[in-house]
Amino acid sequence: MALKRAKADAVIVGLGWAGSLMANELTLAGLNVVAIERGAWRDTSSDFPTTVDTDELRFATRRALMQPPAIETLTFRNTPDQTALPLRDWNTYQFGIGVGGAGTHWNGMTWRFQPNDFQTYSNTVERYGKGKFLEGMQVQDWGVTYADLEPFYDRFERLAGTSGRAGNIQGKIQEGGNPFEGPRHRDYPLPPLERTRVATLFDKAARGLGYHPFPVPAGNTSGAYVNPLGIHMAPCTYCGYCEFFGCGNWSKSSPQACIMPALMQRKNFSVITESEVLRVNLAEDKKTATGVTFVDHDNNEWEQPADIVVISAYQMDNVRLMLLSGIGKPYDRDTGEGVVGRNYAYQTISGASIFFENERLNPFIGAGALAQAIDDFNSDNFDHSEHDFIGGGVALVHSTNGRPIGLANGVPPGTPRWGSEWKKAYQHAYQNYNSIYVMGNSYPHRDVYLDLDPEYKDRFGRPLLRVTFDWIENDKRSAKFMADKSEELGHAMGAKTVVRSEPTAKPFSPMDNLSSHTTGGAIIGDDPKTSALNRYLQSWDVHNTFVVGASAFANNGGYNPTGTVGATTLWAAEAIKTQYLKSPGPLVRS
Repeated sequence: MALKRAKADAVIVGLGWAGSLMANELTLAGLNVVAIERGAWRDTSSDFPTTVDTDELRFATRRALMQPPAIETLTFRNTPDQTALPLRDWNTYQFGIGVGGAGTHWNGMTWRFQPNDFQTYSNTVERYGKGKFLEGMQVQDWGVTYADLEPFYDRFERLAGTSGRAGNIQGKIQEGGNPFEGPRHRDYPLPPLERTRVATLFDKAARGLGYHPFPVPAGNTSGAYVNPLGIHMAPCTYCGYCEFFGCGNWSKSSPQACIMPALMQRKNFSVITESEVLRVNLAEDKKTATGVTFVDHDNNEWEQPADIVVISAYQMDNVRLMLLSGIGKPYDRDTGEGVVGRNYAYQTISGASIFFENERLNPFIGAGALAQAIDDFNSDNFDHSEHDFIGGGVALVHSTNGRPIGLANGVPPGTPRWGSEWKKAYQHAYQNYNSIYVMGNSYPHRDVYLDLDPEYKDRFGRPLLRVTFDWIENDKRSAKFMADKSEELGHAMGAKTVVRSEPTAKPFSPMDNLSSHTTGGAIIGDDPKTSALNRYLQSWDVHNTFVVGASAFANNGGYNPTGTVGATTLWAAEAIKTQYLKSPGPLVRS
């Protein structure tokens, strides 16, 4: 029989970006909040001090900050007629573990999704007609708009200490910013990071082609900063140890640096670490949650009663916990019915490797989001009338790191894999290699989904999550288009050798590590027949359960998801504070 804790006003499952933001907002509103985190406590000063060696082998290769597959993994297959098998090694799905979650080891690109990304279905139908959607695509609007989320994007950027240059302030286009972004009511809290040599080459080439380059918004502080919670952040030192690493300089936007120092001082907040939530407990009528059951580090089973349950773990964990708890009807690919597991999306990746003859790019001068980009071909920023696909992507060059192990494959085609010739080629390429990287839109398809594996189970005897994914035809067409544009940009930059990257030309493999950006499966929307959550990220079926994170995205934008995770979480928190607490129940009537 489970041990029982004192009842809380709210219990939060997972203390990464989404969980920490939600905890901050609810505790400020006076609620007694308990967070439960599967991993250990992590703090900037004790876990990532500047005296700790930034060991590439330990953190980037062996991924010390990530959830080991031995703790939990998933099964994968490309098509519904295949048998899924477990992923037993590090792969493209980068589950965070520990306080801070994936927000500890991310690079820091802090995008706002395009306005069209939230209303792709209605905008596409209006502009091109329903025939623009290829067979099997399940594109739908989010039920929430960019205008709804704009104030919450702004709050997240202030809390996170985002560096950037606005491109559209209250409808007025700003020189040097992204002219395609949705209108914002003010600029970023910090100016953009310093530009590197490769960014300068890209900027000049893109402008020469008639495009509109801009600095990528960065969760790396360009100067000293104090956020709205009174937390001090220090200027980035451009050390190049962001992705896979924790930042000990208080320079990278992360829950440890931006939220936890204030949150941990509040008496109405507590966190239980090294404990895994097994399920959300439901009342007999299945319409309300009574709390959660979890197992602590000593393998004791506990019940945490609560009036509100917030599921805020990694995107795939959110979907799995809903399925294990019986919240919402599971998606059935054969009938098309059900919502939990529906509209899974990844990221359509393409680009080009670029090799110069005589440059000094100094890749060791870097930061996670130190990049220059163009958005001319993202979302619906260009006319698709003559194209046989929708969407596109952001194309960028980045200066994230000069780590020698990770860059060892950055040599021109035809180079031997080892020996003196490889050493010579790598020595030259180290200062002369970069890439144009495209993060593309990913749209849902009836054959792409998440469900529980019928055979493989975790250490507690629960089914693993099963991923069914392969590139859809729209991905293949948009990626080919963006690879063409990347080649064009590479040549315009003066590269001696340009090698296009088009991963969609072969079946997707999670071992290729193309992108960690995975979304959907428990999406928001206006129709409970096609969405698991209403527009406030509240379960249609269990009104006191809110599910926040990238699992709520109805499609993936041509960016990484963190900025939109932050905005949608704060949007949901505002609805809880201003609407739900006054009158508990469904915030949208189905």
